[in-house]
Amino acid sequence: MKTPEFYPRLLRPRVLEALSDSPVVLIHGPRQCGKTTLARLIGDEAGFAYFTFDDDVQRAAAQADPVGYVADLPERAVLDEVQRVPELFTSLKAAVDARRTPGRFLLTGSANVLLVPRLADSLAGRMEILRLHPLAQAELARTTPEFLTRLFGADFQPGKVGRREGQALADRVASGGYPVALARATPRRQAAWYRDYADTLI
Repeated sequence: MKTPEFYPRLLRPRVLEALSDSPVVLIHGPRQCGKTTLARLIGDEAGFAYFTFDDDVQRAAAQADPVGYVADLPERAVLDEVQRVPELFTSLKAAVDARRTPGRFLLTGSANVLLVPRLADSLAGRMEILRLHPLAQAELARTTPEFLTRLFGADFQPGKVGRREGQALADRVASGGYPVALARATPRRQAAWYRDYADTLI
């Protein structure tokens, strides 16, 4: 398997904008869509410390003493997979209420994080929520998305799609937008990843 490639994400400017005026920013979306990669990239550039609750030690510390855990966090922190420690949310609220500085916490969580009642209650009005989807075609091509602008432009002309272009489109659709799947060398191996992904979640 080749190393997963980093693709520029269209959500990145919105995350930076949210961090400029929101104390807490949550990037949420399906598993393996690139939330951690994006959060780490932004966090590394802005001087955030990184903590993941996939780490048993970090998770146990946060669960045992959420107030102390949040109090010991650095000025700016990325908290990855935050849905694994719902006990933390009221402590984050208290920290934000004590000092409402923009860009204090950058959280990531899988799509079900918004179903955690404590999150909805605790951080309402204190957090901006941004959804990250799997890679878009413009991200894969490393281009600016122009489809809608061109579609509604006065000079739009529909073209004919030949067999070769049609096959290329079908291949792109079948490859999907998950970075880990795209790192696999063949369509057969990509299909195996998607099958296992669906089987694991359903």
